[in-house]
Amino acid sequence: MYKTSFFKKSLLAVIAVFLYSCDKDFNAIGEGLVGDDHFGLESEKYDVLAFNQEVTPIQSNNMSPNALGIFDNPLFGTTTANFTTQLGLASYSLTIGESPVIDSVKIQIPYYSHVISTDDKGNSKYELDSIYGDKNGKIKLSVYESGIQMRNSYFNGGSQLPQFYYTDQNTDFFNEKKGTRLNNSANRLENEEFFFSAAEYKDSITTDGKKTLTRVKPEMRLHLDTKFFQDKILNAAASKLGAEDVFQEYFRGLYFNVEKSGSNPSNMALMNFSDGKITIYYKAKTESTEDGDAMESKTIVLNLKGASAATSNTANFLQDTRNADYTSAITTNVNKTEGDERLYLKGGQGSLAILRLFNQTDVMGYDEKGNVVSKANNVPDELDEIRYNVTHKNWKVNEANLVFYIDADKMAGTEEPNRVYLYDLTNNAVLADYSADAASAFGGVITVGSDKRGKSYKMRITSHIRNLIKDATAKNVDLGLVVSQSVTTITLNALKNKVQIQDDPVKYFSAAPRTSVMNPLGTILFGGKASVPDNKRLKLEVYYTKPN
Repeated sequence: MYKTSFFKKSLLAVIAVFLYSCDKDFNAIGEGLVGDDHFGLESEKYDVLAFNQEVTPIQSNNMSPNALGIFDNPLFGTTTANFTTQLGLASYSLTIGESPVIDSVKIQIPYYSHVISTDDKGNSKYELDSIYGDKNGKIKLSVYESGIQMRNSYFNGGSQLPQFYYTDQNTDFFNEKKGTRLNNSANRLENEEFFFSAAEYKDSITTDGKKTLTRVKPEMRLHLDTKFFQDKILNAAASKLGAEDVFQEYFRGLYFNVEKSGSNPSNMALMNFSDGKITIYYKAKTESTEDGDAMESKTIVLNLKGASAATSNTANFLQDTRNADYTSAITTNVNKTEGDERLYLKGGQGSLAILRLFNQTDVMGYDEKGNVVSKANNVPDELDEIRYNVTHKNWKVNEANLVFYIDADKMAGTEEPNRVYLYDLTNNAVLADYSADAASAFGGVITVGSDKRGKSYKMRITSHIRNLIKDATAKNVDLGLVVSQSVTTITLNALKNKVQIQDDPVKYFSAAPRTSVMNPLGTILFGGKASVPDNKRLKLEVYYTKPN
């Protein structure tokens, strides 16, 4: 009896392993299915309701990178990006010295760049990354002392809440700026006709009488007003320079303002402000000076956005002058019933697309026997059909994709975003597919044709669809589609005021992905409206294996 029982258990174990292996094969994307006599890979397509949604003023503090400049986009309009940042001393244990006299003050903020060639003398030629608009464009740049003390949090009803700053607050900071422009060099390329230069810097440093050449990759390098820093730092009371919170109330930071530079074309850059610094070069008498009248060379360094993230803040202000057609598409001409023919995605304080999968009707559902039955309001009948086929007909979902086709005619001659990003707009959360593999499996990277122009973006949402099928109580959430700057940035930024997007049940649009706020580009995609040509129309395509 023991042997028989053992044999039965062993046989059951083998069968279980076999069935498990088969189930793994069915759920792998195309794996082990080609040439199978019993199962075939078939696709079904489902309509998608998709419409435009304007992004109203949105949180823009403590982002990285940040935009600075003016970007003229022929399809969307002009975006002007200003910036403000707090400062922090690199060290709060300063010994300035006696009778300090300032030599110069220099601010340095690195650009994103890469080397394209290096000669036999070690000189490198760079190309700047993340420059938008005319590559040789110029802007009028003004750097001021900020008059607004930025906070990280505030108290409300006994609770400590984070302090947000928004894309539409440029006027507040412009009106409160203090004094005159700090970048007041006679060199107009540092202010009136500033441009983002790709030139490599060669700094000569003298140590113990020996000169050393240091090569520095491209960066914003401005000379700042020496009298201001003499008074603000070198002549400051020691108590003002002793701790970061006190210092940041005393010196509230810098405000970067941009304007058109005469009739010159302009451009915009994404910059790594968080790695920026100000260096004060000065001389002072110190105890180590052998000659009482001799002066020793010294430096003081201030970091942009103080060293501690808990006690510092920044904000990016994005002002748009929108084209009429774009404004109409995302405001007055939005069709939430049939969907929009074209979806306008634009970063910054721009726009996104809202997607609703599966038809929503008052009737049309399926019971466990496959019979059509009456259903409550807002039950997706197509989803019920899929659930029935999977549960009772043993269909297996191998893959589910959304393919967004670019309107190549409208986008001709316009720079396209490299990536789009899809998320759960209802819950302001990532989709299950992103959690599985953000970089490769989830998709969203632009597909380029032989003409090097963008053709489409493909998003894989297999896990999302499987979850809806497995759990009959799972909510079929709205999805949001935005342009993306970074695949690893999944934080959402809050809207200044939430926007109602549906009456019954009431739904709100309250936040958008930070990755979109950081990206100044836009794209125009075909939507899912019936009037869109079938070969360009947005659809959900699900691949199944179906038993014969």
